[in-house]
Amino acid sequence: MIAAFAEGSVVDGVRVREDEIAGRSKGMSREELLALPAAVDLETGNRALGLGRSKGYDMAKCGQYPCRVLRLGNAYRVVTADLLNLLGLAA
Repeated sequence: MIAAFAEGSVVDGVRVREDEIAGRSKGMSREELLALPAAVDLETGNRALGLGRSKGYDMAKCGQYPCRVLRLGNAYRVVTADLLNLLGLAA
């Protein structure tokens, strides 16, 4: 039972994540997506698309991310309007 462990605990060699403790899936709900600001960090974009951290960063670095990504210094920002359009939730 994962809920009995604190976030960051290691269970059978796997680190327990906060969303697993709360019983949430890896993706985002429609309500969460519609509440996003104009641009979000790459981690949030990855979560919305169901991408892992490494895959998302690799795609952004190679210019293959499925929606528009802005490079701001060392950080990536995903344009929320493009993300919502890709997911079929555009207003």
